[in-house]
Parts: sequence; C-alpha cells; structure tokens
Amino acid sequence: MDSLVSTEWLAAELGAADLIVLDASRHLPGADRDAGKEFLEGHIPGARFFDLTRLVDETSDVPQALPRPEQLTAELARLGADRSSRIVFYDDSAVKTAARAWFLCRAHGLKNVAILDGGIAKWKVENRPLETGERDIEARPPFVLPEPDRIRFKRDMLANISSEAAQVLDARDAGRFSGTTQDAVHGQPAGHIPGSYNLHYAALFNEDGTYKAREELTKALGQAGITPDKPVITTCGSGVTACALLFALHLTGRDDTALYDGSWLDWGSDPDIPNATVKA
Repeated sequence: MDSLVSTEWLAAELGAADLIVLDASRHLPGADRDAGKEFLEGHIPGARFFDLTRLVDETSDVPQALPRPEQLTAELARLGADRSSRIVFYDDSAVKTAARAWFLCRAHGLKNVAILDGGIAKWKVENRPLETGERDIEARPPFVLPEPDRIRFKRDMLANISSEAAQVLDARDAGRFSGTTQDAVHGQPAGHIPGSYNLHYAALFNEDGTYKAREELTKALGQAGITPDKPVITTCGSGVTACALLFALHLTGRDDTALYDGSWLDWGSDPDIPNATVKA
C-alpha cells in the first residue's frame, strides 16, 4: 500500500478484511466543530473514529505530547486494528490532522499506514457513499510497540542552534513565524526558533485538498531553504501541522526527519530561551 492513496483506490478496497479506515479529524478550539459528532452524521462506510484528543501523554511535561506506546496500541486495538492491518487515515480538518495520525503510527514503528488524498471532502465531492452512526467493532488484543522514534525535545532544539546538525522547518504562517502578527491560535509570543526556516503547511496542498505533486513539493521545500544534505526537524504551533511537513518530506523520498514534540507551545512558553523574529 502506498503512503498516499486515492479515493478511487479506497473505494475499490473497502471491505477488505485487513483494511482499517480511520477518521482522524480534530479541529482547533476556535473552529467550533465537534469531530466526533460530525463522524456520526456521515463518514466513509466502515470507518471508525480515531480520537486524537485521547492520544496525548498526560504524564509528560511537554504540552500535547505524543502518546505512550501502550496508549496508541490500546486505541488501535479498540478500533479493530493490529500489527498486520493496513490503516488508512483521513480527516475533514483545516489543520490536516490525518498527517498527525500517520506520524504517530510511523514513529511507533507501524509502516503499513496511509493517508487518503483529499480526505472525506474529496470523497463527498465525488458523490461516493456515506454511512451514519457507528458500527459494532470487534476489538483486537493490544499489541506491543516500541518507544517512538524521530522525536525531538527542547534540549535537542537548543543544542541544534549551535551545532546546526539539522535543519528546522516551521509549518506556521509567515506572520506568526516572523513575529509581525500575534499568535491568536495558541496565545504564545510570536517568533521562531533561531535558525529555522518557514514553509506554511497550506502551501503543500492543491485547491481540492490533495497533496501537490512530488516535484512541486520538492520545489517548495527548496525555496524555503531546505537542502538534501542535512536531516530536517519540523515544528509548528503544537505538533500537528508539522506532521503535514513530515508527510510531504516523506512523499519526496525523505525520512531523515523528526518532529519537535510540543513545538511552539513548548518553546514559546519558556521566557528563558531565545526567540527570533524577522524585522519588517
């Protein structure tokens, strides 16, 4: 299974015994939307709701930290998935939360996971069938996953400022990155990690919500300043849209990447570490 699948492919594969389709929609508080309620009102037939709000490590000091392995396996098993399942995530979120779900699985060692290109919005535009309510799900036994890989923390980011061992790519909009506009999303001071580059996650997508072609993504990354000679750490407001950057990098053939867990919620809330801005 490819990492990015089309609506045509998914329509043909629906009903396969090893296929698990998961709605990973999650919305910003200001969107005034209830992802769980919207799922019940209409979803891809056979899909289950993958509740990202449950998948946060509440024992961590990092805000919105990735879940512990046992949290992830418990949720996947509850939804009928196991290590052998083919898992396809989709969303209907402005912040492309299917990429966050994809990265959770990849970071914990699950490889056979994909994103539905264009999400349920494209599925609906094509007048494909929808299902309401919730089916009974046959849960699977929880399985063992390793500790997450490709995760970076504040200490790593501080060390990287001087070492420049990795390139840091920020998915937030240019205003918040530069410090020219206030952070109305998370209420943190505007600015960025010194030495980081900026590529707004929205630039990765076509008008219909599908990912741009590999050549276009490679060009956008290059124009942002990203080169192939060093690994890339992505960041954003809270660790969600940074995963869209990780997925785009994956589509260009790059997995020498990592996520700054906590992202700007973690960095911007600490007054004792450097905060760079761009002069107008």
